[in-house]
Amino acid sequence: MSDSHGPIARLEASIGRCIVGKPEVVRLAVVGLLARGHVLIEDAPGVGKTTLAAALARSIGGQFQRLQFTSDMLPSDILGVSVWQPDRAEFIFKPGPLFANIVLADEINRTTPKTQSSLLEAMNEAQVSIDHATYPLPRPFMVLATQNPREYEGTYPLPESQLDRFLLRIRIGYPEAPDEKAILRGAAARPETLAPALDGAAVIALQEQTGRVRVEESILDYLMRLVAATRTSPLLSLGVSPRGSLALLRAAQASALADGREYVVPDDIKHLAVAVLAHRVILRASGMDGDTAVRSILQEITVPR
Repeated sequence: MSDSHGPIARLEASIGRCIVGKPEVVRLAVVGLLARGHVLIEDAPGVGKTTLAAALARSIGGQFQRLQFTSDMLPSDILGVSVWQPDRAEFIFKPGPLFANIVLADEINRTTPKTQSSLLEAMNEAQVSIDHATYPLPRPFMVLATQNPREYEGTYPLPESQLDRFLLRIRIGYPEAPDEKAILRGAAARPETLAPALDGAAVIALQEQTGRVRVEESILDYLMRLVAATRTSPLLSLGVSPRGSLALLRAAQASALADGREYVVPDDIKHLAVAVLAHRVILRASGMDGDTAVRSILQEITVPR
């Protein structure tokens, strides 16, 4: 599987031209894509959330749609609507902006729970059901949703069922001083200037390859011990679900493939545990966040040799 390393490295390099000094953020976005997952980007405005999504879309030659979520947005504004055609005497489905390869759901917590939930089937099944008919979404398909964790007025926090659909939660953060200076001097490319590093067929092939990455029994046991610990930890009132276990496994396989390996190692689990699991748990008391709780539990689990 080492032949996959070159295309993935080209993809990361392409996105990195727009997201300067954030190779770990770029890697997590690529891991989400390879694992057929969706990514929640939780950060302050202006740090590059939209740029990351647009650069990813351009780098795979995919169709990109940005949806600005508002409190008055309806599910039909996202999914599409059936329109009566008098000349044909039938309803014709007009696809909404969700029918794209990479969809940026900007400020997803600003829309109502009803509209948020309209994304669930699309994120789970890569399809949309309207008026008793089912419409497949383009392949590859990926949702990157953003929210500002520090701005709560006029927002609708995502419920646990919706958070659980996101493979990863990532934070971009402010750039280091040298990187920000480079950005000010014009070092960051604009997404629209990027040429595709891969095409859709290559991405789908890499996604299929991800599922074939080998996972030894000792690695599975390590993953299961970690997940079980979240369910019994005094720090948490709700641990990780089986969907979370599968998400961590898929993400670890994608990480291994991105490193050019055909097998998962313990570090794949350790490095991804916070990004995959922290948004899936509920804390028992305030004063600690999910990231800190998962890191604390990680330190208690014996790593296989």
